[in-house]
Amino acid sequence: MNKYPPIAEHGIVGDLQTAALVSSAGTIDWWCVPRFDSPSIFASLLDSERGGFCRLAVDSTDDEVSIRQLYMPDTAILVTRFLGPDGVGEVGDFMDPIQGTTPTDRHRLVRVARVVRGSLSFTLTCKPRFDYGRAEHRLEQIDEHAVIFHAPGTNLHLRTTEPVTLRAENGDVTAHFTLSQGETAVVVLTSAASEEPAPEHPSRDDILADFERCRNFWQSWLRSSTYQGRWRDMVNRSAITLKLLTYAPTGAPVAAATMGLPEQVGGERNWDYRYTWIRDASLSVRALIDLGFTEEAYAFRRWLRDRLDAGGTASGEPLQIMYRIDGDPLLEEEVLTHLEGYRGSAPVRVGNAAADQIQLDIYGEAADALSQAPDIGSIEGWRAFAELTDWLAGNWNRRDEGIWETRGGRQEFTYSRLMTWVAFDRGVRMATKYSRPADVARWTRARDEVFTQIVERGWSAKRQAFVQHYATDVLDASLLLMPRMGFLSPLDPAWLSTLDAMDQELVSDSLVYRYDPEASPDGLRGVEGTFNLCSFLYVEALARAGRLTHARYAFDKMLTYANHVGLFAEEIGPSGEQLGNFPQAFTHLALVAAAMALDEQLDRAEARPEAAG
Repeated sequence: MNKYPPIAEHGIVGDLQTAALVSSAGTIDWWCVPRFDSPSIFASLLDSERGGFCRLAVDSTDDEVSIRQLYMPDTAILVTRFLGPDGVGEVGDFMDPIQGTTPTDRHRLVRVARVVRGSLSFTLTCKPRFDYGRAEHRLEQIDEHAVIFHAPGTNLHLRTTEPVTLRAENGDVTAHFTLSQGETAVVVLTSAASEEPAPEHPSRDDILADFERCRNFWQSWLRSSTYQGRWRDMVNRSAITLKLLTYAPTGAPVAAATMGLPEQVGGERNWDYRYTWIRDASLSVRALIDLGFTEEAYAFRRWLRDRLDAGGTASGEPLQIMYRIDGDPLLEEEVLTHLEGYRGSAPVRVGNAAADQIQLDIYGEAADALSQAPDIGSIEGWRAFAELTDWLAGNWNRRDEGIWETRGGRQEFTYSRLMTWVAFDRGVRMATKYSRPADVARWTRARDEVFTQIVERGWSAKRQAFVQHYATDVLDASLLLMPRMGFLSPLDPAWLSTLDAMDQELVSDSLVYRYDPEASPDGLRGVEGTFNLCSFLYVEALARAGRLTHARYAFDKMLTYANHVGLFAEEIGPSGEQLGNFPQAFTHLALVAAAMALDEQLDRAEARPEAAG
């Protein structure tokens, strides 16, 4: 077993309040409870010795058994298959979806081992390490099939069926057992608050019923999708992943399931992504509505309106760039010095100091999300939005840290200005269309002032392109959103020349860098890979510009970088490896948007063959 498996060698399972990563070796090496942003129980992905894990796999040496991992069709049920000379076995992992808006401390991860041919021996090893490996625990053995790991405020119950007999050793447990064709064994991990009663012992019939209920939930949910395009498997997997990364009690999606996974192995760009970014989540609303998942889109819009109503942020701004999934604005950043980091990539950070940054673009993304439905909600909701837009009218012309959360000083970022234009544009449209009280004249003046400033100062005559900020000629892939947001036509000559410039500077074999950190220092050491979000935005921009042959080829090449179960991390490294936190919601959101845009343009071209190119 590799000390640190590749980031891409994982699938994700979850219950809509938390999620776990399962490696292709059958190891749960990441799980936080009771929420996405809670301390970990298993975190060997960040420290193989101190992090904790639970492994259930076939006894073998690496060259004896081939391992394959897949999802059951249209579900979040992960199956790891072991194919060896003595037989074929499987470990199925799933979590019961917790529906509704009530948070719970109890979460259950079910692992089912079975043999479909021959006979195989399995090993179970469970070594939890609570609170990111900082908290001691006490092991209580109930009987040969049940133990409880006690830690401050949290218990982890482990229960098994025959023939899995647990053996305690130094506060952890192991088991060795053999299954023949047709036989199964069940391992159930249940996290709970320390005062909660122990769960009942699982029966095979109960687990089978839970499995069927889980499968039916996901397949029924996915039937709501209206997508009928050319890339259904990848779009469906992305939709399920976005659902898995959404905290059901509030409707808030997290940026990724993990923290601390590096953008460069051995580097310092290791961030905590288990929070809700206004930007990422807002941009998901249109894609969710276009896919037919209106309930999820509206749930986030309610969460967003609550942030407008609540006021009070750690940053001192009306909104801050990210929040905890329950809306708490406090995300103090801390370095976990006792963890070595993924393959030695330190520091490992929990929390995120970027929450205190000023990023003016979030007001545009929020306005765009709120404009995706006939009304933004209650009377108070509109009043809060109008007050916010009034505030922005007097504050848009400031320097900020920008979309990429750089730590190299504030600038007049073109993308930030673009999205303040969006805020005023959407505000004027909503106020006019729905006859809402607003200072439309002031908003219109601000919108036009921003437009003029971007055209005059964000455009580089030398580069024949819109640039990252007003004091540079550096390009920035965030501006790929310009046509989608309606700032200009995707066929505008100024945009086409910007796209050409990006193609020459930021694109490498259809993979797109965010910007050049050497030309535009961001205050951090090291380098990063290409950014998957930007690569899919590039596909969308190509498609809308009518460059369909190029767009389709770029999209198909991007799909080859997905992992074995269709998941993407944040970045792609120089050898095609996945880097950064995993799986990343923004990437899967952009994949969906690119697929829909490409389908739309291809359909038009097929109706008018002379338009293809």
